[in-house]
Amino acid sequence: MRKQVQALYCLNWPLHVQYAMIMKRFIKWATALLIVLAGLKSNAQTNCTGKVMDAITHEPIARASVQIKHSNKGTITNTNGEFTLSMTDTANDLIISSLGYQPATIQARTQSTLLVNLQSNNNSLQEIVISASRTAQKRSEAPVAIATISKQTMEDTKATRIDQLVNKVSGVNMVNLGNEQHEMSIRQPMTTKSLFLYLEDGIPIRTTGVYNHNALLEMNLPAARQIEIIKGPASSLYGAEAIGGAVNVITQAPPAVFTGQVSAQLTNTGYKRTDVQVGNTFGKFGLIVSGYYADRHNGPVDHSDFHKTGITVRGDYAISDKTKWVNDITYVNYYSDMLGALDSTHFANKDYSTPQTFTYRKVPALRYKSQLFHQWNANSTTQVSFVYRDNSVQQNPSYRVKNAVDPTMAYGEINNSSFNTYMVVAQHQQSFNFLNSKLIAGVTVDNSPSTYIANFINIQRDSRGYYVSYTNTDSVLSKYSVGINNLASYLHYEAELAKGLKVTAALRYDFYHYNFQNALPPSAYTGSPSTKNSFKRFSPKFGATYNYSGVGLYANYSEGFVPPQISDLYVGVKVPFLGSQTFYNYEVGGWFSLLNNKLYADWSWYLLNGTNEIITVKNPDGSTENQNAGKTKHTGIEYGITYRPVNGLSVRFSAANSKHTFGDYVEKGIPYNNNQLAGGPRFIANAEVTYKPVFVKGLRMGAEWQHIGSYYMDNANTKKYGGYDLLNLRAGYTIHAFEVWVNAMNTTNKYYSTFASKSGSTLSYNLGDPREFNVGIGYKFGKR
Repeated sequence: MRKQVQALYCLNWPLHVQYAMIMKRFIKWATALLIVLAGLKSNAQTNCTGKVMDAITHEPIARASVQIKHSNKGTITNTNGEFTLSMTDTANDLIISSLGYQPATIQARTQSTLLVNLQSNNNSLQEIVISASRTAQKRSEAPVAIATISKQTMEDTKATRIDQLVNKVSGVNMVNLGNEQHEMSIRQPMTTKSLFLYLEDGIPIRTTGVYNHNALLEMNLPAARQIEIIKGPASSLYGAEAIGGAVNVITQAPPAVFTGQVSAQLTNTGYKRTDVQVGNTFGKFGLIVSGYYADRHNGPVDHSDFHKTGITVRGDYAISDKTKWVNDITYVNYYSDMLGALDSTHFANKDYSTPQTFTYRKVPALRYKSQLFHQWNANSTTQVSFVYRDNSVQQNPSYRVKNAVDPTMAYGEINNSSFNTYMVVAQHQQSFNFLNSKLIAGVTVDNSPSTYIANFINIQRDSRGYYVSYTNTDSVLSKYSVGINNLASYLHYEAELAKGLKVTAALRYDFYHYNFQNALPPSAYTGSPSTKNSFKRFSPKFGATYNYSGVGLYANYSEGFVPPQISDLYVGVKVPFLGSQTFYNYEVGGWFSLLNNKLYADWSWYLLNGTNEIITVKNPDGSTENQNAGKTKHTGIEYGITYRPVNGLSVRFSAANSKHTFGDYVEKGIPYNNNQLAGGPRFIANAEVTYKPVFVKGLRMGAEWQHIGSYYMDNANTKKYGGYDLLNLRAGYTIHAFEVWVNAMNTTNKYYSTFASKSGSTLSYNLGDPREFNVGIGYKFGKR
């Protein structure tokens, strides 16, 4: 009542007095409001931004978790590895994690920009693999024998050839034939047969039907981020030729920030090499260029010079957070003298001379991929790839040189095998809440026209029997073209039936069509008449994995196939009736991780039966022809163990015991039933100790032992080669942005043959490299 009276009384005051009182109250309320707003401002949310990237490659890590410690607030990174996080405090601890990486805890302040480097996870069970299902998944969820070579291993090894990397994997023996030329042994003896598939980012680097055992020399190793090796048939996803194994080289994406490196190295055996890599991300677009040039001159063996240029350019464009467009192009220009193998006399006398003086191999190869990735939602993704390839192998091959009756003469050929590819691969992945399952479906359309031409040459020999020169002739031995078409579709489904138990089923259908056009009239030299051939095949696979507390088991059944090669079908005066070679694989294996991930081991046992293998049979009239008449059996156990007792020290042992035998197998009238296949050691191993002392930052040292056991040199099992042991030592030191290293390969200077064979009464030996000291220096620049 009193306040009401006072208010009425104030209305009778003069206006200037009322105005003064109103202004006084307004100032009081405004001051209070400013105090409140100031308090709110002091507690207002401000942003922290950053990029999360791989510590070695500096690639952006998409969908990494960024969480405020002791809080439920967080975010994830976009396709460029970028994040923006609102924080109420001026400083917070952030926990940053991603599958396949060790979590990191860092302190972040408001209005700051962070560069976060995540280290790859040392626990191999958490390792991410792509090749097993064509999509990223944990190693422990893949029911196959699969191994990876990481970028860190590449950095530490300073490999000059791919075999120096993949031979660290149990059961793998990539045979060095000199100057990056090679043949392979994975669940097969050492062979040049088309039983292995070589891929780049999941796409074969060559088309089926024109397999080349030297195909990996077409790779540009500095562009690789990771190498994955599937052991056993992988035809259910990748199609033909993936029998003994598949090697998938995964290229490096552009770095999140400006980085690069350059290096130079040389050896005491005439080898020189320069590597360069540089990349950056500009907003939504990232670019990386990787390449090297290598050559050898005046090596330890006569006529063994070579040079190679390899360059890869990759550009990634983030159209949106859900859509990415990736383009990359690789060009390789390779040349090598082709010295051939040494005969038994040269090998026994350590005579490094060779009768070859002009034989060679040239390989220009161009590959282009354009890939579009789109994530529809958290459970649905699609990718479409267009691939173009332009390959040729141009040779004056030493293995075609034959002596004539005249001791001053010989004959041979110059040939060129080439192909182009126009291919589309489309794939969709759909995840389901039901049984935590996912379905992967894809189609492939491949059109690869190829050509082959071979010209006869006359060769002149000197008094020593050396082939010193040659003259071209107008005689054409072969000239044909083949249109190679492949239409394929595949399905891959996996589901978690119970906690830790996952089952997988896959099925692929392939249809191949060859359209052979002979430009020459058929004869004993020019081959078969023009014709068309088709091959089709369903390739199934079933598998399961079970994981419990760091221990896992897996089992699978798979089938693989190889349609006849062009050279199998169209070399005689008629086209033989040939079908696909088929292989049936039964496999079990497992892994375990103990002692807080300090100890990791894996193993696999397999039985691989080959049927309808193409062999050359002898007809009653004395002629020969190719037939599907061979059977083989391959069985073995592969095992590896890695132990890291203390920080900086790692001990690894990888090995395989295997046996490769003939079943029903008669070739050219000679039975090989129950014999062992030539070139198949019963035991191979690779062990390595790596030490990076924590008290000397930047120092690394390593010692590697490689063992190849004895094996038969011929299918008749009449002659054995004793195998060999090699010791490789490596050391390097990094100070600031510089790195220096010294590798002592074949430290004990072992005299050996990487591959020894017997044909009739002739023994042949491919000479291994003598002791080689590799000295190099590198410089890394840019943000880190």
